[in-house]
Amino acid sequence: MLVVRAIHEGDLDGLFNLASQVGTGMTTLKADMKMLGDRLATACASFAETIPPEERDYLFVMEDTANHRLAGVCAIKGAVGLTEPFYNYRIGTLVHSSRELNVFTKMETLYLSNDLTGSSELCSLFLHPDYRVGHNGKLLSKSRFLFIAQFPHLFTEKIIAEMRGYQAEDGSSPFYEGLGRHFFKMDFHHVDDLTALGKKSFIAELMPRQPLYIAYLPQDAQDVVGAVHKSTAPARRLLEQEGMHYEGYVDIFDAGPVLQARVSELRALRDSELAIIAPDDDMVHACAPATTEPTLVSNTTLRDFRMIITEAASVNGSIDLSAAEQQLLHCATGATVRTLPLNVKKNQ
Repeated sequence: MLVVRAIHEGDLDGLFNLASQVGTGMTTLKADMKMLGDRLATACASFAETIPPEERDYLFVMEDTANHRLAGVCAIKGAVGLTEPFYNYRIGTLVHSSRELNVFTKMETLYLSNDLTGSSELCSLFLHPDYRVGHNGKLLSKSRFLFIAQFPHLFTEKIIAEMRGYQAEDGSSPFYEGLGRHFFKMDFHHVDDLTALGKKSFIAELMPRQPLYIAYLPQDAQDVVGAVHKSTAPARRLLEQEGMHYEGYVDIFDAGPVLQARVSELRALRDSELAIIAPDDDMVHACAPATTEPTLVSNTTLRDFRMIITEAASVNGSIDLSAAEQQLLHCATGATVRTLPLNVKKNQ
């Protein structure tokens, strides 16, 4: 069975194995043992609440309990850009007109921006290819929303998610080749590695502060502004189902879209409910519907957060979980859990 849980100190090797599968373009999950070790230490301190909320980095792993293998990883950062610069391009519009010539044109532009500084961030979502079946991707991605619903006070009003931008089959980025290379004079992968290591001062030093006209870029670079990597498209759809949307901010290297939302408007904040694990008796079974939709269920413990998918339904504030499911959640009869339908209702 699969469970999404708070990362533990003993998960470093498994985390490194996952990071080794990711490839380029995800700067928050590089196969660097020192960087991952530092991040794991921060994550453990985050769940233990020994560092301030804005410095926290909640890292979750999906574990296959049959073989204790880590099948996926995802994270939420308390706030971005408070200790190191956080840059995006904001897509704007400049109007050029001449009444005398009867010419009126609107030109899209890229502005180097720090507008999203201080936002909480969803990041580091990766599911091992061996586990990309059934509901596994939804379980991993949506676990973060149930965590936010349980602990909304730990996050800022706005939450964002940087999506990996489009890459060609050879791993190159048309946007970077059409723009960034002219300023950085280095390969896309090298820039990607520097950013992952936190060496971001070169961005402000080398990038122009003036608006850049998108129409001046090569056509293949224009075509991918706001487009996602092919393996990231499912993740984008899941985030949009949960209430996140694109508002014209893109990554400065690969032009991947930045999705954002108000935490208070997320589906999990609106639709999740608390329920009590009911005793295993005939009355509960009699009240439960014959068939149910898959439901996400988490415990309510920050330090030992755990979440699963179940076919059980919450009825009148109670939910009937099997002994195995309770064990996965580290809960018992009478404990409080948080529930959320896995799938968005069609009329929403």
